[in-house]
Amino acid sequence: MSEPLDRLEAALGHSFADRDLLRLALTHPSVERPARPGGGDYDRLEFLGDRVLGVVVADLLFRRYPAAAAGELARRYNALVRRESLARVAESLAFGQALRLSRSERATGGAAKPAILANACEAVIAALYLDGGLEVARRFIVAHWEALVEAPSGVAKDAKTALQEWAQGRGLTAPHYRLVQQDGPPHEPVFTVAVAVAGQAESLGRGHSKREAEQAAATAALKLVPAAERAGQEYG
Repeated sequence: MSEPLDRLEAALGHSFADRDLLRLALTHPSVERPARPGGGDYDRLEFLGDRVLGVVVADLLFRRYPAAAAGELARRYNALVRRESLARVAESLAFGQALRLSRSERATGGAAKPAILANACEAVIAALYLDGGLEVARRFIVAHWEALVEAPSGVAKDAKTALQEWAQGRGLTAPHYRLVQQDGPPHEPVFTVAVAVAGQAESLGRGHSKREAEQAAATAALKLVPAAERAGQEYG
């Protein structure tokens, strides 16, 4: 394990004083408890890393685009912190080679699953923050999100935002989301969410988090909107 960690530390640009933090950030919940650092996994670090990423990205956007309206900043923010962006960064740094997964999870391609890569990326951000402070975490985020921050100003809206704006523009009540079902193993749950908009049939979406399922449901709902009404509501 030390060789993948050596390579990852070099890619992260930080030498950990407490390497167990990095090991923990790379430990998937599927790993049996006796083999986990301190008996834990990356879940708690993921929680913290999400918040650290959010603060740094919000500050970066606020300073980078002083003339941007709050709505544009929010769309850019959502694009930068969503799972796809996190997974892209993790993949570029070969996180998959250092991930600690159960044999069955690795056999089913867990090291390349976007959800796992994104979770590990957030956990690694938390590990950088705890081991080196906010400035270390900030340098990592700025270095690897810089190209995404410079995306064109017409960045695609996330589906939930697009659906809400469509409804508001027609005087309809805001879309209502409800959890329909949760299944799958505890370490890899699958959520089914339904969204209802006045005048439309309920649409369903599935994902490995409630947020992901809500986005999928909103995407499905937008597909029911006539193309002419959807003009200008590009989403991603």
